[in-house]
Amino acid sequence: MVNRPLQPENPTIELVTDDEGETTLYIDQRQAMQAWERDLMRRSADILCAHGSEFLEVGLGLGISALHIARHPATRRHVVIEKYQEVIDLFRAAHPVLPPALDIVCADFLDAMQTIEPASVDGIFFDPFLPAEIRNDPRVWDDVMPVLTRALRPHGVFVPYFATRPVLYWIDYFEQVSIERRRFETYATTEYTRATAGHAYIQCYSRPNPDPPPREA
Repeated sequence: MVNRPLQPENPTIELVTDDEGETTLYIDQRQAMQAWERDLMRRSADILCAHGSEFLEVGLGLGISALHIARHPATRRHVVIEKYQEVIDLFRAAHPVLPPALDIVCADFLDAMQTIEPASVDGIFFDPFLPAEIRNDPRVWDDVMPVLTRALRPHGVFVPYFATRPVLYWIDYFEQVSIERRRFETYATTEYTRATAGHAYIQCYSRPNPDPPPREA
């Protein structure tokens, strides 16, 4: 298993809306999420919700996808795993009345995933705050993905965070992927995308590969 933390411990967390109305969630002074992502997050949630009624989400952020999934007419249960209680508190302060289907758990997602029954969810939406050096390390996914895919039912799907360039980190762990291209435009202050406008790619993986190829050391 991963022998180092995937997410920062005890970070400084701030939710800021500036004079231009631009909302940003900061984790350790880094932009973790901004509200311009709304349309992409909702579209990702719609893709997930087309595949069942019981879902799991890793990472709460601003809660845009969490609310959209939980409010979908087909959703019976949606569990969100969020590492940071302060992120949950900020979300609950902004949304004091939550959909009955939504359950938010404060936990490290790898620890929490160990307790989830195998083949118990129809889909996983995956968008935690991960530093780039973790996110871009393929060896990390060799530890993370078996834990995640174990929770999926045979027809289940995995929808990761959107990308602003085509990336297929997860292709070895599944037999099928569909990709949808959508236009996006960020804030002028956005630092975590390669451009302030262009195309984003929403990926939906299905049919988990029971025997992904080993990764070279």
